[in-house]
Order: sequence, then structure tokens, then C-alpha cells
Amino acid sequence: MGFEIKRIPTGVADFDAIIKGGIPAGSVVLLLGDVGAGQQEYVYTSAAKLGLVMGRPGLCDYYLGHFCDYHYLPERICYVTFARPKEDILNEVGMSFNYDYYRSIREKVIFKDFSSNYFKHSIVPMSWTSHGDDGGSVFAAAAASKEPVLEALVSFLDGNAANSMIIIDSLTDLVVTKTVQTDDMVAVLRGMQRAAKRWGGVIYVLLTQGILEAREQQMVIDSVDGVLVFEWSKYPKTSKRQRFLYIEKFMSVMPHLEMKRMARFPTMVSAESGLVVNSMEMI
Repeated sequence: MGFEIKRIPTGVADFDAIIKGGIPAGSVVLLLGDVGAGQQEYVYTSAAKLGLVMGRPGLCDYYLGHFCDYHYLPERICYVTFARPKEDILNEVGMSFNYDYYRSIREKVIFKDFSSNYFKHSIVPMSWTSHGDDGGSVFAAAAASKEPVLEALVSFLDGNAANSMIIIDSLTDLVVTKTVQTDDMVAVLRGMQRAAKRWGGVIYVLLTQGILEAREQQMVIDSVDGVLVFEWSKYPKTSKRQRFLYIEKFMSVMPHLEMKRMARFPTMVSAESGLVVNSMEMI
């Protein structure tokens, strides 16, 4: 009798087929990537497809693949931002993908915008950051911004992370502000990793490659369960570029890939399908 692991689909069907059905529940996953290499499209695709299937089991095979277990879908999807309002994200999705994806994210995703907390010690005026979750009220923004941004994030996760898919967009925003210390951010990640096992969902954390010093980036990598790396590669002697996805770290996933001698996964992004894995490189 085998050991059964609850796995939450990523929404990238061919990738899920390779990693035995999805991300193990209770995981904190770092999406580390070059600018524009696919990490943003990955979370949009995942949120849109899981949102389309939530409450509609009949769509499970179509959007998530025949291996999808409807009972393992998250109860809610939350999108956490520090500097980008909900409207900007929805506009980006609407311009990039088909209407079904846009509608799914608009209707099924819970947005939490911490802009008021994030910008409170900066020169950015409150009137610039007072829209989004605070309903446009400068007074509400002032009240919301009293809590430091990391503490506000922790409070939100405590109330919403159980059985959820959480997207944190992004650590890059926290890194570039002087109000958040890297050691504090890493401590929150380590605590998040422990709590995630009890919450039972999946947490995606985005980070742009090269923003942190090598030592600090390694500290972040050591503080999460899995690391998916998104990168651009150029073809020799041409100007053509290809997006790739590979798994740098994931204890419960890597053995399945190594047995099959799989290395990188070429990806592409389309308006109709979002991010897809279209083939694989063998070692």
C-alpha cells in the first residue's frame, strides 16, 4: 500500500502529469525567474484554471487534465500584492488572455492589496495608494497602513491561508524597500513554511532572479519547500529566445523527474491556454 499525498493541480496540465498530479498540499513554493520568463503567467494560468473548475466539477478534466482530483482543489484563491492594485492585475490578464480566464480571476480570486502598508514610510502620497481593498477612502487607507507590511501579511495568512491557494506578488517588492529587513522576511518565510503544513493549501511566492545577493537568495531558497525556476535561453547563432521551466528544489517531486532523466521544460504562453509546457529536455 503506497503513501498517498494530497496534490493541488498547478493548472499547467502537462506539467502536472509529470509531477504526479500537482504540488503537494502544505507547500510553500518560490517562483524564481528572469523578468518576463513566465512566473507571472504561471500564477495567472493557475488561478484562472482552478477558478474555472471551482464549483464546476465537470470542467476538471478539460482545464486540469484527466488526473485531476476535484476533491483536492483549494477552497479559495487569494492574490496578495504590495504595490499593484487589483485593477492593474485584471487589466493585464484581460489584455493577455481569453475572456474566460479574465472572468475567472475577476470573480473567483480574492485580492488583498497591502499598498497602504507598503508605501507608508515612502515619499509616495497616500492619495496614490488609497484605492483597492480600502474602497478608495483615504481615511480607511490611513487606518490600514498602521500595521507594518510583514505583520499585516502574517495576519492575513492566519485568517485566509487554510485550504487555500495563496499567491504572494512579490518578494521583489519587499526586497527593494528599506522598511523590510531581509532577515525578517526570511524569518516570516520559515514560519510560513511550518504553518503551511497545518493550513494544507499551497503558497506561491514570486521573486525576480538577481534582485538579492547570492547569499540572501540562498537563504530564501532554504526557507521554502520547492523552487520553480523560470528562465530565458537563446538559441545558438540566432536571436530567437525560448522560455524554460525547471525545478531547482522540491524533495517530494525531484525523485520522479530524476528517474525519468528530465531536466528543463520548454514553455510557451498563449492567449487561449495561458502558460503551457510543450515538450521537455532529457538529460
